[in-house]
Amino acid sequence: MDKKRLRIAVQKSGRLADDSMSLLRAAGLSISRSKDGLFYRVENLPIDLLLVRDDDIPRLIGDGIVDLGVVGRNVLEEYNLANGGGKTDGKTLYCLGFSKCRLAIAIPERTRHTSPKDLSGLRIATTYPGLLGRFLEDEGIKAKIVGMHGSVEVAPRLGVADAICDLVATGSTLEANGLKAVETVLECEALLVGTGQPITPEKQQTQDRLLARIDGVLASRETKYIMLNAPLKALPNIRKLLPGSASPTVIPLEGSADMVAVHAVCRESVFWETLEDLKGAGASAILVVPIEKMMV
Repeated sequence: MDKKRLRIAVQKSGRLADDSMSLLRAAGLSISRSKDGLFYRVENLPIDLLLVRDDDIPRLIGDGIVDLGVVGRNVLEEYNLANGGGKTDGKTLYCLGFSKCRLAIAIPERTRHTSPKDLSGLRIATTYPGLLGRFLEDEGIKAKIVGMHGSVEVAPRLGVADAICDLVATGSTLEANGLKAVETVLECEALLVGTGQPITPEKQQTQDRLLARIDGVLASRETKYIMLNAPLKALPNIRKLLPGSASPTVIPLEGSADMVAVHAVCRESVFWETLEDLKGAGASAILVVPIEKMMV
């Protein structure tokens, strides 16, 4: 790999990997895979993507081997706890809003639980001993942490542990193993993290271009473009109803002295109730359009 090219670490497989690649492609990166499958080369920007294990990404960022990395908050914080509380020397540039889940403590479904104190004295199996240990300490709970590598959900059935601490997305895996989530240890999502080490001016220029594009992609996700017609007298009320909009564009309608067209970029969710309220205020011909690209 050319050291003049910006290097980004992404998880090599799984939902986070898929979401990361979708984000980068939405940012306009034309990506081709190498023959060995260990990295992707971006054709239209000087960027290389390294495909690695998720728990290797914080170390690669900290050592300056990569310039950026997409990593789960759970992985980053566990790494930091295991290495003195912040050895990545990295900076979180974006909370990306995808691959959301939570690190939770789960117990057998029939076990009674009313508060975190009920975990006292239990054996809790996890692949996140640092995060679990911090939670137990903060709550003043004395419990035994049983370190495991994968498939922690079977630990109670095997008699290895009384409870588990693992990532929960839909909860279907817990349900299939007769478990229920009772305490949230950490809310998780994907983060874009930059190295704390200096990079060359050429790399910095590439990074700035990429971050501007990612900023646009993230801004456009929930943003919608609304077009409608309305009587001039209804305009003050309609402006109040447009969700998360700055000053809308108001255009006179040809052949009508008292009607205008209103165009607005709305940065909040647009629900059916929003359209009904706009119609009730006098709007007509309401059109809501998703925004594919946006430069902010």
